[in-house]
Amino acid sequence: MARNVAFDQNHPLMEAGLESPIDEEGVHDSFSQLIAEQSQNGGASDSDAFELQELQRQLDEEERDNVAFLSGPGCEFQGRRQRDAECEDADTQADPLIGERWSSATLKILSSMPSRTIGRNRGAIISQYYNRTMQLRRRRQSRPAIRDFSRSARPSIRGYGIETDSADAEVSKRDRLVNNLQNLSVSDRIRMLRAMPLNVSEKSELRSLALQKEKRTLSRRIPCCSQLKYYIINGARQGWYSWLSFLHSLHLWQVPLKRVSGRFGSAVLSYFLFLKTLLFFNVFLFLVTGAFMVLPQALHPPESSVGRPYFTGLELLTGAGYFSDTVMYYGYYCNYILRKSCRDDGGVHDVSLSNGTMPDCVSKHLSYNMPLAYFFTIGVSSFLTCIILVYSMSKSFGQSFRIDKSHSILAIKTFCSWDFKVIKKSSVKLMSENICTQFKELLAEVSHKQVKNTLCQRLWRLMVHGLAWAICVASTTACVLAIFFCSSHMHQNLQFFLRSGVPVTNPLLNEASLLALPVLVSLINLLLPGLFNLAAWMEDYESPSVRTYVSIGRNLMLKVSVLGVLCYHWLGRVAADPMTIGLKCWETFVGQELYRFLLMDFIFTILDTLFGEFLWRLFSEKVLKRRRKPVFDIARNVLELIYGQTLAWLGVLFTPVLPAVQILKLLLLFYIKMSSVMMNCQAPRKPYRVSQMTTVFITLLCFPSFLGASVCVTYTMWSITPSSSCGPFRELKTMFQAGKRWVEELEKDNPNLSVLARAHSYLVENPFFLFVGAGIFLIVIYFHSQVVDGQRKIIGLLQEQIENEGDDKKFLITRLQTIHEQKRTPALRLASQNSNC
Repeated sequence: MARNVAFDQNHPLMEAGLESPIDEEGVHDSFSQLIAEQSQNGGASDSDAFELQELQRQLDEEERDNVAFLSGPGCEFQGRRQRDAECEDADTQADPLIGERWSSATLKILSSMPSRTIGRNRGAIISQYYNRTMQLRRRRQSRPAIRDFSRSARPSIRGYGIETDSADAEVSKRDRLVNNLQNLSVSDRIRMLRAMPLNVSEKSELRSLALQKEKRTLSRRIPCCSQLKYYIINGARQGWYSWLSFLHSLHLWQVPLKRVSGRFGSAVLSYFLFLKTLLFFNVFLFLVTGAFMVLPQALHPPESSVGRPYFTGLELLTGAGYFSDTVMYYGYYCNYILRKSCRDDGGVHDVSLSNGTMPDCVSKHLSYNMPLAYFFTIGVSSFLTCIILVYSMSKSFGQSFRIDKSHSILAIKTFCSWDFKVIKKSSVKLMSENICTQFKELLAEVSHKQVKNTLCQRLWRLMVHGLAWAICVASTTACVLAIFFCSSHMHQNLQFFLRSGVPVTNPLLNEASLLALPVLVSLINLLLPGLFNLAAWMEDYESPSVRTYVSIGRNLMLKVSVLGVLCYHWLGRVAADPMTIGLKCWETFVGQELYRFLLMDFIFTILDTLFGEFLWRLFSEKVLKRRRKPVFDIARNVLELIYGQTLAWLGVLFTPVLPAVQILKLLLLFYIKMSSVMMNCQAPRKPYRVSQMTTVFITLLCFPSFLGASVCVTYTMWSITPSSSCGPFRELKTMFQAGKRWVEELEKDNPNLSVLARAHSYLVENPFFLFVGAGIFLIVIYFHSQVVDGQRKIIGLLQEQIENEGDDKKFLITRLQTIHEQKRTPALRLASQNSNC
């Protein structure tokens, strides 16, 4: 597939020592070095040396004659007759050094600069690199005298300065170059071919000719067994490369992401990349919880004394009813050790330690401690997720917060972004759109200028910003208060129905009433961002990226406030005293609440996509007769993803299957949003590049989202008493005591493991360990950011040094011209005096 070319210093081809244009200056004195080497060896005849000296002298004269005018890049490829006054004026404006009339010595030095050696004809290039291959071959083998070569095989420089070569001479030069390439090693051959200033097709032709000759030579010289070994090695290598290519083609959503990047730019692409990252997090979480919690309990289901209710279909929305007594929720999991029976018939059933199992039976068969597995699976999965998040955030910091000057990136995009391996028309079109969009973003960043406002304009803008933020904060506060009082009212109604024992006339209606709070929260999350966009329109930000970041901050304020109220409702009201409202298993109730919130968030997102994007596009095109389409709201959609992921992390303790629901939601959301963006949305009218937006998304996912969910889960496991009639932690004061009891049993069975018990008490029971771990992660992130900042400063200094070296070259050229003029002035005066005499 098409991909942008990156500069990888660790690439295996870099080990071959790829030549840079600065190696071109070695071409001009290569034959002088050859004459000197042969004269030192004493093997060259006087006629051969004299011939090469004459040829070198002719080359110098031809170069002196050919370099009669030094022009800028805009006029280098014009003919000599077309170098008129307009080109001179343009170059003089571009560079003040070009407008001077240089001396022949200065022009010769300038012509030997690496940047001035590009543009020779193909025959001269082939002849030049033929001589280079000869030099590489002489490094690896004994060098014969020059008289041992035939006249045709000697390195020839005749006609080096001639503009055109005959066809026969070019073919002979190519044949000699192919012969020399054939005798080089693979690394030298790659280096030489990549350094040639030829197009890709000609390089491929030279490489294929060299490989064909090498195969024919090997087939004549190598024995049969060696040929078989050679073919096996080549086949294995080709198979490995094919396997790597196949693995690369398995990347998820590769083509749709490139299509979005080509049409809408990096800002919209960052949303889908973030969705893909969340999908991988949930897949990891589902695999861990499914393997160690859901699957063992599903294979050993507990005995249920109450009949399961019938499936009505409403359970898909509420999560209650039929799903209440399944592996979806906390209350279904048992609190005993799962093991095989000691009976001879090999039957399998579940027994517990409290049922009087014989000790020899326990020792003979493997067992599975479900409470311990539940506790450690939640803890280990959260810890691993934290490590992955910190690593992703530090890596994203290193990739985005670097020296990112648009002028240098423009040069890289211009010359290094096209992938010449792309041959399919669709891929070529997709890649061209992608590069074009990147150019628009870079040019918009280059042309962006800060507008200096007057004092009155600044005061007016401050007043507008203050009014907009006041509106946003007031509306957020009002919505949070509405959610708080609605949740309190729902809690009172639930307490009345459960404690009064009044028979319910319509169970379905009572079950559907549980959707009131999720619907209210989802409706607020849908409508309030529209008010935030109206406030941003009133502020009239000049930079689209600044407007996006401000919108992200306001939506984050809303989501954090809503989640804070909901966590207080679940952990402060429902879990604090469940017996007052008559809940037998409050963990299952909280799990059902989280399932309803997650599902309602998905449904309202689909409604927003339908009414906010699709119907608005139809209304604009059919009724308003405009071609304007809505712009994809990145801030609101990204914060919706973070909100849903926070609910998923909160619900893993109470609903172990919730990551599977989140995976299904993200998969459907990707295809729905992708189709809606391609059909109903348009690219931003002001292109802008967001190099740090992915880092901002990962940071928000780590600190407000994951950190808040981890604090709530840790508080639940360490401080809140679990239900006494359901779940794996029944009859325990806290969920944390499951691990403590296991350590005590290990120490009791084996006194040598007392060190493990002390380590558990100091590291796990003590909350100070969590603070130390969090502090270590923060220190790692801080040091990584400092390293990146130091690298930015070093890169800035190196770029400044490169600019200074360019100024030094201009200064030296000017001084060289001045010295030449000073030397030429007395000579001209003497010549004029002699002519007068």
